[in-house]
Amino acid sequence: MYYIKKTFEVSASHQLHLTYESKCQQLHGHNWIITIHCKSRELDENGMVVDFTHIKRLIRDRLDHSNLNEILPFNPTAENMARWICDQIPQAYRVDVVESQNNQASYEIED
Repeated sequence: MYYIKKTFEVSASHQLHLTYESKCQQLHGHNWIITIHCKSRELDENGMVVDFTHIKRLIRDRLDHSNLNEILPFNPTAENMARWICDQIPQAYRVDVVESQNNQASYEIED
């Protein structure tokens, strides 16, 4: 099995739609740190699991400097973002989304 990991920062705003009062219901921003873990039993014709540039284009270039509520079709919690990101890359099996130094969400596909 081959494994790769791509980490990058995304500056983006969001506001959460919650069933309780929270300051997160106000529009605010984060410098998200996103780590995407990918794996493959075989390398592609270029000798890669997936090109790091393709991951960057699919995720970072779509999310960076945006209002996540305007481009994502769900309540943009860190948990929902981790799942969505994982779904965008067929080789991805785990995504970690760090919203702030003390707040991180992960999504992992169980085999």
